[in-house]
Amino acid sequence: MTDTKQYIYLPETAPHLATILSFPSRCSTFPALHNATCNEIIELAATIAHFEPVRLHVRPEDVQKAQSLLNHRMASAPSTERDRITLIPAPTNHIWVRDTGPMYVRDATDPSMRAAIDFRFCEWGNSIGELIYNNSPDKKGALPDGSDWPVLDAERRAENTAFAERVLELEGAGVPRVVSRVRLEGGGIEMDGEGTFMAMESSVTVPSRNEGVSKEEIESELRRLCGVKKFIWIPGREGLDITDYHIDAEARFIRPGVVVVGKPHVKCRKVFWDVYHEMREILDVATDAQGRKLEVIDIEEPDPELVQGDVPGEEKDVAASYVNFYFTNGGLVIPAFGDAEMDQRALETLQNLVPEREVRQVAVNALPRTGGVLHCTTQQVL
Repeated sequence: MTDTKQYIYLPETAPHLATILSFPSRCSTFPALHNATCNEIIELAATIAHFEPVRLHVRPEDVQKAQSLLNHRMASAPSTERDRITLIPAPTNHIWVRDTGPMYVRDATDPSMRAAIDFRFCEWGNSIGELIYNNSPDKKGALPDGSDWPVLDAERRAENTAFAERVLELEGAGVPRVVSRVRLEGGGIEMDGEGTFMAMESSVTVPSRNEGVSKEEIESELRRLCGVKKFIWIPGREGLDITDYHIDAEARFIRPGVVVVGKPHVKCRKVFWDVYHEMREILDVATDAQGRKLEVIDIEEPDPELVQGDVPGEEKDVAASYVNFYFTNGGLVIPAFGDAEMDQRALETLQNLVPEREVRQVAVNALPRTGGVLHCTTQQVL
């Protein structure tokens, strides 16, 4: 029988019960970036804990390392913030829980009833040709005992697909898991909580996610699962990065009716400028589900040369976007990339846009070099 139950998506600014994070497994990172990735996730957890509880999922064999890093980082933090971070042993690999984890929604007929959508994560359209999934010279003998660095094999990929279901089991709150008929990732969709939806077609309406499923069928399912009333589709570029160009690094609702857009740095390749101009052409004339004309605000990205490294297999184009921020209870957590001028400019712009919130920056380098930033690594529990 076809499931016809209706749900509604609450905006990220709605009160959170907690934030979900994931500690990186070795096989989900490159050897040269693993420790830095671990430290950046711990720093993010500590920053979010200033505002709300954090549920940090960690592979059992990594709990000791995660706890040691956390103890060091939180040694001088208030006890209230230390107590807000809980390590949860779990079969987790990717740090990108926006894509692998459940998306919490409410029952449309009784908004007090919680549910969670499982979009059936499929490694971004089975992008297993990427070097992270395979052997490379830097992985040879890279473990302390001289053995090879692990790869994201079929067993671990199955854990990634099952992660959303496992999170709900570990939560133990009896939240119903709703399996979507549409396959996508949470970072590939952006909604304002009032019925307006934005996405890149390149990461949703493509055979790698939804072969044989029409755009109309995809929209019908998203209306049911999220309460979408108005779709704003941007073409995007399939294959431009491992995600096929997720929207959450390009355009975000700062509040209903107001969208912030990542403007490429002058050193960025032409293709990124092409997508930016296409996006602005669409958003500049778009109206939302309430009939409002969108206000669109640019936030220029940092100098990519100040972020880029030289690890084999890392992203050719760093995901250095300030709009990949994360709302918390009373706060907004934004990235800092090491470009002092642009980091400060982004901070001032976002502070002015959300004067009622405390804005905090988290310094990142390993994250953007492997495909994402703060929003990609977080998932709100509502």
